[in-house]
Amino acid sequence: METEKFQVKNVKCGGCADTIRRGLLNIAGVRDVAVVIQGGEVTVSGEELDRAALAEKLGQLGYPEAA
Repeated sequence: METEKFQVKNVKCGGCADTIRRGLLNIAGVRDVAVVIQGGEVTVSGEELDRAALAEKLGQLGYPEAA
């Protein structure tokens, strides 16, 4: 199993975390998504993860990677 970690902007509440989870779980290969609201850390686990696709989806959801 692979893991990708992201630091993202705009995560402020449980609703944000749920939106991220639901959005990323729809991507092929994603098995689990963990979101830490404090600090905006998103950890994605699964098989054959495409980091670029995950980052793009986070941006589409309104949670771009922190610079």
